[in-house]
This record gives sequence, C-alpha cells and structure tokens, in this order.
Amino acid sequence: MSAHQEIRGVLIRAGATQLLLPNATISEVLSYSPPEAVANAPDWLLGRLRWRGWRLPLVAFPVLSKQGNEHAELASKVVVLKTLGGDARLPFFALLTEGFPRLVTISEEHLLDESDGDGDALPFAVRARVRLNDDIALIPDIDLIEQSVREALAA
Repeated sequence: MSAHQEIRGVLIRAGATQLLLPNATISEVLSYSPPEAVANAPDWLLGRLRWRGWRLPLVAFPVLSKQGNEHAELASKVVVLKTLGGDARLPFFALLTEGFPRLVTISEEHLLDESDGDGDALPFAVRARVRLNDDIALIPDIDLIEQSVREALAA
C-alpha cells in the first residue's frame, strides 16, 4: 500500500481486545440473540444463528484465541463476516462483539506493525498486532478461524 492509498476498515471490540478488519469483509451487524446450541462444540463456538436463510456459526474470538472468556450481554452485537475459503457450505460466520464496529481509514503511514520486537507470541488465530493511530488492534486470521469452525462443525 503506498502512502497515498487508503482503505476503509473497522475496529471491533471483542472482549478486552480490538480487532481490525477490512470493511469489505463485514456483511452485516446484528443485535445479539441466543444461538441454537451445537452438540459437542468447543467453548468458543457459541452455537448457530439464523440469518438470511443461513445458520451461521457464532464465534467468541477471545475464547478461540485464548485471550479471555467472552459472555453475551444485552449490549452485545454480532458481526457477520464473509469467509475467504470458498466453501459454499460456509460462506459466512459470525463474531460476538461488544457494541458497534467503528469505521476507520487505514493508510500505511498511520498503521504500524506492533508484532515484532515485543517478545510476545501472537495469540491463536491472530495474524498481526498493529497500532492504528492511538489504537492497538489485532488482525484476525480469517482463514484459520474458518478452518477451526469447519473442524468443530465436522466433529
């Protein structure tokens, strides 16, 4: 990305962390409603939500990435994300979030990689730790989350 290129992104609060995603990956933001249970699901797979004819797996990212234990509250939101793997049976999944995503403009000059040099290994399902202006955020590994969801649903 050159210094003059900018993309639109969103900061999403998931537990104690913020996630940074390209705006294009988000399909919709929904109010939380209790999902249908999934038998023998890991604790990070909260169940399935009905959305536009799909039954979307609902992921608690802090639990999946082993950074906390996220519980849904009245103010919780659900962000529907497009998957990247091309699996026609799983074109979307959902993340439990706190509040609404915040739109941001991302440019190379305002985005710093914070992953190197701090000695901390990145959590599971995280591609990078970044600083966008004054915000520290994690860039989730959508492919790995998608793979984890597929494996959990197949078990």
